[in-house]
Amino acid sequence: MARTRVRIPALVALSAALLLTAACGSDKASEGASDAAPAKSGSEAKKDKPVVVVTTTWEGAFAKAAGAEDVKVIVPQSVHHAPDYDPKPSDLAAVAKADFVLYAPFEPYAAKIKEAAGSKAKLVEVNLDNDPDKVKAEVDKLGALFGTADAATKWKSGFDTEYAKLNKDVQAAWPGGKSPSVVTQVFTAWAAKLAGATPVGTYGPEAVTPAQLAELSAKKPALVLDNAHMSTGTVLPDSGAKQVKIVNYPGEDLDLLPVYRNAAAELKKAMAS
Repeated sequence: MARTRVRIPALVALSAALLLTAACGSDKASEGASDAAPAKSGSEAKKDKPVVVVTTTWEGAFAKAAGAEDVKVIVPQSVHHAPDYDPKPSDLAAVAKADFVLYAPFEPYAAKIKEAAGSKAKLVEVNLDNDPDKVKAEVDKLGALFGTADAATKWKSGFDTEYAKLNKDVQAAWPGGKSPSVVTQVFTAWAAKLAGATPVGTYGPEAVTPAQLAELSAKKPALVLDNAHMSTGTVLPDSGAKQVKIVNYPGEDLDLLPVYRNAAAELKKAMAS
């Protein structure tokens, strides 16, 4: 008992010291928090930027154009035909952490994506078409959803400038100064528009039937704009038409403009040969 009585004053003194230290620390923490308030505000602003998960680089490019900065792509760029991809558990886990999940209705894994999204993420169906008017409509829609309308408007301005330049450039390469007649796959009509070409028929996404082959060949197109991601080989053999591979999906940088630049280059090459 004597040892207990001896320790009590020491314990009281220690407790008092701890309380004093805690009080001082609290005051300093309050001062620090006050001083750091602007930084915290900036951090919160950063967190306000949406986390966007997209099925492919195509949706990803639309999201980036609309102003999204945190974009995760599920289907690797190395997968030639994106609809064939089977999402992994890690892909679906990423979906569950997203603020927005972008997908296209024709993608067979859309149902899995919807199921994995949970209650937090907003599912956004994207119209995947590189037609300039449709692209800008999607970018506007996404910019409004993400709260990045200003960034979307800025991107559209640059896009319009680049598109007009490419359109003029390709038209300058028309054979004999005349708009070439073209047959397009359902997902390459935008490239015909870029070239100012004259569409005379469309095929796909299924392979061309014998009846379609006869019908399209009879229209004597100068060019066939094939979908590089869904190619079934030579579309109109023995028709004399030059077949041009059109790539729809952007690269890993999620930049949509190179898709148009590359298409313009391929079209000019075909018209010059």
